[in-house]
Amino acid sequence: MSFQVSGLPVAQFAPLFGLSDTELAERDIVRHTADKSPGFPCRVSLLDAAPGETLLLLNFEHLAVASPYRSRHAIYVREYAEEAHVAANVVPEVLRRRLLSLRAFDERGMLLDADVVDGREVEGLIERMFGEPGVEYIHVHNAKPGCFAARVDRGS
Repeated sequence: MSFQVSGLPVAQFAPLFGLSDTELAERDIVRHTADKSPGFPCRVSLLDAAPGETLLLLNFEHLAVASPYRSRHAIYVREYAEEAHVAANVVPEVLRRRLLSLRAFDERGMLLDADVVDGREVEGLIERMFGEPGVEYIHVHNAKPGCFAARVDRGS
């Protein structure tokens, strides 16, 4: 079964790049400098930030649906990140090296299935979830901190 992993669009965050710490604080955003790698996964580029690289830590609504599952959480975005372009059926390394929580949703944003998997074995869980009737898309979260990591859609 074909699938497509995608990060968040950079356009949503570009207006924040280069703002002062004071301007960011007014928006409840914190500028952070990576001090190790891996450790600071960018949701736009789908890459871990390199030590010394700056990121924005902000609250983001990753599941903006009219259902009880509507959700938001903290995410990192590398300052001046470029949007990821992941090939079909490829799982980015930023996901492979983490324990992941996958959540399968229907067209109304209702949760149909959820499970935890080692990122090195995620393809099997994606295939199983897309094999279930009604699953429209999957959200991937980093299982321990619970933050949104990426979206998975059926491939064409």
